[in-house]
Amino acid sequence: MKYQKEMNTKITGSGSYIPTEIVTNKDFTKHVFLNDDGTAFPLPNEVITEKFYDITGIEERRYVSDDLTTSDIATIAAQRAIEAANIDAETLDYIIFAHNFGDVKKGAIQTDLLPTLATRVKYNLRIKNPSCVCYDMLFGCPGWVEGVIQAHAFIKAGMAKKCLVIGAETLSRVVDRHDRDSMIYSDGAGATVIETTEDESGILAHETATFTYDEAYYLFFGNSFNKDHDPDVRYIKMHGRKIYEFALSNVPKAMKSCLEKSGIEIDQVKKILIHQANEKMDEAIINRFYKLFEKTTPEGIMPMSIHKLGNSSVATVPTLYDLLVKGELENHSLNKGDVILFASVGAGMNVNAIVYRV
Repeated sequence: MKYQKEMNTKITGSGSYIPTEIVTNKDFTKHVFLNDDGTAFPLPNEVITEKFYDITGIEERRYVSDDLTTSDIATIAAQRAIEAANIDAETLDYIIFAHNFGDVKKGAIQTDLLPTLATRVKYNLRIKNPSCVCYDMLFGCPGWVEGVIQAHAFIKAGMAKKCLVIGAETLSRVVDRHDRDSMIYSDGAGATVIETTEDESGILAHETATFTYDEAYYLFFGNSFNKDHDPDVRYIKMHGRKIYEFALSNVPKAMKSCLEKSGIEIDQVKKILIHQANEKMDEAIINRFYKLFEKTTPEGIMPMSIHKLGNSSVATVPTLYDLLVKGELENHSLNKGDVILFASVGAGMNVNAIVYRV
């Protein structure tokens, strides 16, 4: 009896859009930062930005120009991924778009999700095929990773052969300028084409978990710290210390479980592409991950883009991957057969990981 070779899934093309507007830490020295009760923050802005850099590693971030929205920059990244994969967009079975706030126009106070952003990207790409199904994913910062896991499931189940997975966000439109945490956030878009493969590359294992019992509202929409602002206008807010402690406790465990399911030894992992949330937090997560195996963190295992690009939520991991495969990250490269580990944590609170062979 002749057995059909089991199919796997792999990334065949990637693309990203890095916005053109550069905002440095120095630009925040003009802001009026307040405590959450509306009182003046006691330290001068120069000290605030210095401490911010020491903790996060962020020197500057990118914001979209006034004329662009999340679906616009997602379309650019998607076009680049489709070109890199060398496929006809009409052959896509799914477009999965991970974001959190929809299209928010410059100066607007309302998010726009009708139609879905995935539908808008399909429209912008001028895809006629009605069998190309589009949907949005609201999953916090781990949204792109989870979208890849879903595309993998569709392909393994025989429901699809080609999927486009996008992560894009314009967080600059939903930040409270009076909140010091606003300095973390940025804009960007990353996209990947996921296809079937018969070789040994692709997704080897994945892991996902959602923690809500105590953790559901660690990230939330809340009022401006400026009590004179309209109380019905909301902004992205977070309990930073709680998120830090949660991430250190749960992300390394998810990564370990995922790696063990893959059958790959930790010494075989060449790179770890983790959500670019906060340099100190990411370093602590990676160090704790290696400690679970009684290992020391290898030099150069974790490429970083946060220093210049900030935290663009769902866009950080696919953008980082795109920069890595295209040789645009100094002192980092990938070769055929290398094993990498994707990992992310974010609102929900959600944690996920993928072990992937290039």
